[in-house]
Amino acid sequence: MIIINQGTYKGLKSIVLENDLLRIEFLPQYGGKMASLSHKETDREFLFQSEQEKLEIPEYAADFLAYDSSGFDEIFPSVDASFYPDGDWKATPIPDHGEVWTLPWDLKVKDEVIKLSVVSPRFPYKLKKEINLENKKIRIDYTVTNFSRQEFKFIWCAHALLNCNPKHTKIIFPPGEDKIINLETSSEHLGDWGKIYDYPIVTTENNTEIDMSRVESKSANNCEKFYIPHKLEEGKCGVEYEDTQERLMYKFPVDKVPYLGVWKTQGGYRGDYNIALEPCTGIYDDLYVADKINKVATIPAQDTYKWYLEMKVENY
Repeated sequence: MIIINQGTYKGLKSIVLENDLLRIEFLPQYGGKMASLSHKETDREFLFQSEQEKLEIPEYAADFLAYDSSGFDEIFPSVDASFYPDGDWKATPIPDHGEVWTLPWDLKVKDEVIKLSVVSPRFPYKLKKEINLENKKIRIDYTVTNFSRQEFKFIWCAHALLNCNPKHTKIIFPPGEDKIINLETSSEHLGDWGKIYDYPIVTTENNTEIDMSRVESKSANNCEKFYIPHKLEEGKCGVEYEDTQERLMYKFPVDKVPYLGVWKTQGGYRGDYNIALEPCTGIYDDLYVADKINKVATIPAQDTYKWYLEMKVENY
């Protein structure tokens, strides 16, 4: 049985979707953030939780670094702060981590489905997501509508920060993928931006080997950001938790979401400790750059772009 209730999360109004197996909590006024995803059978909270007792809703174009960095934020229409590349909005600034994580989303509940939507104050689009829960699977269906008479370019990224443990957590890549490209200029292990490595066993700049599918301890005090450097053949990835023998698996359509990034925060970003597998519609984080290398998603004039993300808890 599906239950949808109003709640309170760290001082903010929330909407809770749950059944006998999973409990998911969203913050409509805080960018539509998925604040919590917990598995009732094992009492595991999958999403990273900060130590803040109360959350403050950010203003538009706020500094992402200055606010709570937890849960699952929707990143759109760019990951890094950028400028729109051309057309009527050429050189229009795009805030860090995009616009929608700071905006209040409209909430509707109908037939056991949560519907959230937001309209940009700066660009001609509306982003909607509909969330369904079935057994141990969450399905989020996304639709972006372009209201303008010219095409609209964007990067969407699923910025879901996950809890991890150096002894028991393993990243699961899409089948057959064995290369990564570094995107973190301050990377401890991966050298210069844009350098390509074998995966999962990486020979570092210090000529040592490290398994990049595993997680270092918080005391490593570093961050890593890398991508699979080409379009995916299969939209499937996840994280394995060996202590409880469960996985959180993602599924997404590669014709609409063709890329995958990985973010590992091992104490080096504000002291946080989490990882994120980030299906995305373009690379490498900056919309302006993505457009120049033809790795960006495009919505035709007065049309829509649709995709989905499934998050499924599995036992093995």
